[in-house]
Amino acid sequence: MSLRNVVIIGSGPAGFTAALYASRADLKPLVLGGFMKGGLPGGQLMTTTEVENFPGFPDGIMGPELMNRLRKQAERFGTDVLDKDVESVDFSQRPFKVITDEREYFAKAVIIATGAAAKRLNNEAEAKFWNRGISACATCDGALPLFRNKPIAVIGGGDTAMEEALYLTRFGSQVILIHRREEFRASRVMVDRVRRHPKIIFKLPYTLEDTAGETTLGELTLKNVKTGTVDTVVVAGLFLAIGHEPNTSLFKGQLDLDDVGYVKTDGHTRTNVGGVFAAGDCVDHVYRQGITAAGQGCMAAIQAERWLAENL
Repeated sequence: MSLRNVVIIGSGPAGFTAALYASRADLKPLVLGGFMKGGLPGGQLMTTTEVENFPGFPDGIMGPELMNRLRKQAERFGTDVLDKDVESVDFSQRPFKVITDEREYFAKAVIIATGAAAKRLNNEAEAKFWNRGISACATCDGALPLFRNKPIAVIGGGDTAMEEALYLTRFGSQVILIHRREEFRASRVMVDRVRRHPKIIFKLPYTLEDTAGETTLGELTLKNVKTGTVDTVVVAGLFLAIGHEPNTSLFKGQLDLDDVGYVKTDGHTRTNVGGVFAAGDCVDHVYRQGITAAGQGCMAAIQAERWLAENL
C-alpha cells in the first residue's frame, strides 16, 4: 500500500498553494488535479484570459500562465502532480482512500480544492464570444480596457447579478440587466439599489437569442419571452451571473455540505472529518477569487501539517 502524508484533490490556486506549503513542510504531497471533471486541470483560471488582480503581476498575466507557474513552483519543492480525475473517496476509516480510474491512493490527510464551475447558458450564442467579451466574473474581467466607457450587459436575477451590475457601473457607460422573468430572486434591498442607479436599465422578461461582433462581442439579440418581440442591443461585454455549482458531488455522504453543495468548514478549512480539509471555491460562495482561494489553500496546508503532528 502506497501511503501519502497528504493527498490534494484539485489543481486550482487553492490546490497548488496548499501543495506549495505542504511540500515546503516536507510532507511530499500528491496532487490529483483532475482531467475531465469540474473543468480543466488548473481550475477556472485556465479559461480566463488576462488576470490583472492577482498580486505580484503589475502588468497582468494570462490565466493559464499563472496556473502553470503555480504548478511549477509546487513541483519545485517536491509535489507530485497527476492530471487524474478522482472517482470516489472513503473518509470513513484511516488511512483515507482516494480512488481514480486507475488505482487507489491512501492518505493520512486530505485537502479538498475541487473548486466550483460558473453556470453557463451552454448555447451557441454564448460560445461564439466566450472570453472575447463574454465572461462569468465581473470582478475578474470588468475593469479590462475592452469594457471601459462602453455599454455592458448582465444576465441574472439574484443578488449576485445585482452586485455584478452595480460593480460594472464603475467601468461601463451603461449596464443593461437582462432577466427572463419580471420578478427577481434577489433581495428587495439589492433590487432597490440597482433600480436607483442612473446607469442601470432593465430588459425584462428577455432571454439571449444570439450574439454578433467581429473579433469581440458587439451586440446581443434578445427575445421577449411574453410577446416574442426581438430586440438588438449594442454592448461590448456580457457577464453571466446565474450562479456557480461547487464540484463536490464526490463528497456527498462523506462530508457535511450545505444546501447548495459547498463543503462546510469551521472557518479554518477544517471539515467535520478530522484530517480532511477544504479550501477555495468549493467552500467559498462569497468571494470566489484566485487570491482568496490561494489564501485558503495556505491555511489548509498549515492546518493539515498541524493535524498530522498532533495525531500521527
